[in-house]
Amino acid sequence: MKLQLQIITPEKNFFSGEVDRVSFRTTEGDIGVLPNHQPLTAIISIGTIRIKQDGNERKASLIGGFAEIQPDKVTILTDAAEWPEEIDVRRAEEAKRRAEERLAKRTADINVARAESALRRALIRLELSQYNKNR
Repeated sequence: MKLQLQIITPEKNFFSGEVDRVSFRTTEGDIGVLPNHQPLTAIISIGTIRIKQDGNERKASLIGGFAEIQPDKVTILTDAAEWPEEIDVRRAEEAKRRAEERLAKRTADINVARAESALRRALIRLELSQYNKNR
């Protein structure tokens, strides 16, 4: 049995296909989905999605969003998704540096939650950019 997985960003249909398994991070923790999963709606946290398809595994970043899980289908609506080869490492390193600087200052005009979110996004991108290199 397979699951139909669809990942949609505001810009494009990022992924659509039949998969064996999918796992990703929600605000309640990590979740793995196999065919015949109980119906569920979940809020996606910043993290990595793992897609198992025909014995191969692919990873991508997910930057927030929602997932609707049905026994035969998973639909993910996300703010952004990237494959490892699409990540601009220099840009991610700069975003990490800027977020760390903002968090180190912690002045009244700094939005701490926004800076922490920017740091998490940058760290996920940097971690994922190493995925293809380590395979």
